[in-house]
Amino acid sequence: MLYMFLSEGFEETEAIGALDVIRRAGIEVKTVGVSGKEVCGSHGVKVAADIEMSAVSFEDMQGVILPGGMPGTTNLQNDETVKKAVLHCAESKLLVAAICAAPMVLGELGVLKGKKAVCYPGFEQYLEGAMLCSDGAVKDGNIVTGKGAGASMLFGAKIVDFFMPGKGTEILGQMQHFIG
Repeated sequence: MLYMFLSEGFEETEAIGALDVIRRAGIEVKTVGVSGKEVCGSHGVKVAADIEMSAVSFEDMQGVILPGGMPGTTNLQNDETVKKAVLHCAESKLLVAAICAAPMVLGELGVLKGKKAVCYPGFEQYLEGAMLCSDGAVKDGNIVTGKGAGASMLFGAKIVDFFMPGKGTEILGQMQHFIG
């Protein structure tokens, strides 16, 4: 099971765009309301999460996804369960994905050391030990990072490619997404 953590102030497009691509691939992913079942994004869009934090299981966890946005990213950064899930996935070589400002959570936890990564411009200083790239989204081993809302579907495709190489690009093509 993939878990996408939604905290108050998350960037809606980064979550929903990536989630759509992942679900089109048939990959099981649940949205998790960090502070409850209903979560309000940074632009006032309210989303009903699939599950609350108490339903997250480390036993069936195949990866974690962190949408960015503010104050969503700092809310993720301050949540102990989110940090434990990220570290569990990193140590187990499971998927660890973050977009926009959220890669700073990975940097703070030391997960990006020696890995290629991207983030929203201005947050590079928080990606401790990362090899910074200029792509919209990048996959390096089990780590997937994205720049921001405009790269959300590409970010989702890179997540799909972690599990099914080439399938993410195929899905973007079917969606008439301009790939490059």
